[in-house]
Amino acid sequence: MIKTNDTIIRAALIKQLKSRHLRDKRVRILEELGLSHGAARIDIAVVNGIMHGYEIKSDQDTLGRLPEQIEAYGSVFDKVTLVVGKDHLYDAINLIPEWWGLIVAKNINDKVLFNRIREEGFNEGQDSISIARLLWRKEGLGILEKAGEAKGLYSKPRALIYEKLSAVFDRQVLCEKVRETIFVRTAWRPDAPLILNGG
Repeated sequence: MIKTNDTIIRAALIKQLKSRHLRDKRVRILEELGLSHGAARIDIAVVNGIMHGYEIKSDQDTLGRLPEQIEAYGSVFDKVTLVVGKDHLYDAINLIPEWWGLIVAKNINDKVLFNRIREEGFNEGQDSISIARLLWRKEGLGILEKAGEAKGLYSKPRALIYEKLSAVFDRQVLCEKVRETIFVRTAWRPDAPLILNGG
C-alpha cells in the first residue's frame, strides 16, 4: 500500500465534500481558513448551517502540531474531523477529543479510500472572541454598526472590536453572523482559494 500525502488526500476529500453537499443551496468549501489572524489554519472548512473543519495528517505528516491545533479549532468550529493516514491512526485516537470525528485515508493504487472510524459530535467549548476573530476588522465593525453598537470603535484596535462583538451578542447569534459574513465574503486572500459548491 502506497503512503498517503496531503495533496492526494485533499483532492479526494474536496471531491467527496462537494458531492455530499451538491444539493445544498448555501454551502462554501474553503481551503486553509485562517484562525486568530493566521496563527492557525485548518485545511478545509465547510460553511453552511454550521462550521465544520477538516484537518489532514497524511502518512508523510507528523502529529507534532496537533495538540495546539486541537485547542485552536475547538475554540471556533461546531464540528471537527481529523483525516489521517493509517500510520497515524492509533496515536490520533489518543490525542483528539471525543467529539472530533476520525477518518482514515488509504492510498490504494493511487486512489484514496476513506474509512470512517468515529462520527464527529458537536463542540460545547467554543469561545466567542475566537469566533469573532474570524471576521476582518471592517466586517466586525459593520455588524456592530447594524446593531447600533459601533460608537467609539472606529479608530480602536481590532481586539476591542472582537471583545465588543462577544459582549453584544450571545455565542449562538455571533456564530450565525460570522457564518453569514464568511458565506458572502468575496475578497479572499489569493493563498486561500475559495471553492464554491459545484465548482
